[in-house]
Amino acid sequence: MNKVTITVKGAEKLREELTNLKTVVRPRITAAIAEARAHGDLKENAEYHAAREQQSFAEGRLKEIEAKLSNCQIIDVTKVNADGKVVFGATVELEDVDTETFVTYQIVGEDEANIKEGRINVTSPIARALIGKIEGDVVVVKAPGGDKEYEIVKVQYI
Repeated sequence: MNKVTITVKGAEKLREELTNLKTVVRPRITAAIAEARAHGDLKENAEYHAAREQQSFAEGRLKEIEAKLSNCQIIDVTKVNADGKVVFGATVELEDVDTETFVTYQIVGEDEANIKEGRINVTSPIARALIGKIEGDVVVVKAPGGDKEYEIVKVQYI
């Protein structure tokens, strides 16, 4: 299994989800199964089957998170000394050369990526174009809608 690269914040979110699954979700599902069993015949008991399905999903997610946490490389971005280069975990402010609009992205791992929150996957076309560049560089991103040019305005390790 390949090592999963993740930021400190991403690892903390996974740990929080794991704790929630173990302490809140799992006991709630167990109680729902017990209540459904009390209703009698399990063959035609929709509540029981729904609770078992929830249990299966929760246990699968629990195992997935535990596997990721046991096999991950956690990068503390604040301790990275990259001399102003764009690296994993860096927060980059970009200016679209054509429209002169600004966007800010943090380059993160697959599990942390959320475009609405400004976190992009390190394997995305824009992140691949940015990696290794410095402030002032102009990068060309090959997007489905055509090539886009961005100027790197600021690189931060926060």
